[in-house]
Amino acid sequence: MKSVGIKVLNSRLSEYVRLAASGETILVTDRDQVVAELGPLRETRSPTLADAFLADAVRSGALTPPTLAASGPPPKPAPVARLDEVLAELDGNRRDR
Repeated sequence: MKSVGIKVLNSRLSEYVRLAASGETILVTDRDQVVAELGPLRETRSPTLADAFLADAVRSGALTPPTLAASGPPPKPAPVARLDEVLAELDGNRRDR
């Protein structure tokens, strides 16, 4: 485990990110107080950013995963109105202009 001050981290960030990606844990300090920890991804963390945000939302309770995984594509929604009704209403709206 290594430690680095904020000023040094700021100037050599890519070096410390590479160390973290290779498995090293780096403690970030500000005036000799540890303020953050930079380390490798947890095994439960997805390397894809969108998946990581979704997983965090599920962990925090903001999202609830489906109880049963559906098989196949989602069902098609039922039509709200028939096409001829929509076209007739559209023609009526155009005549009003």
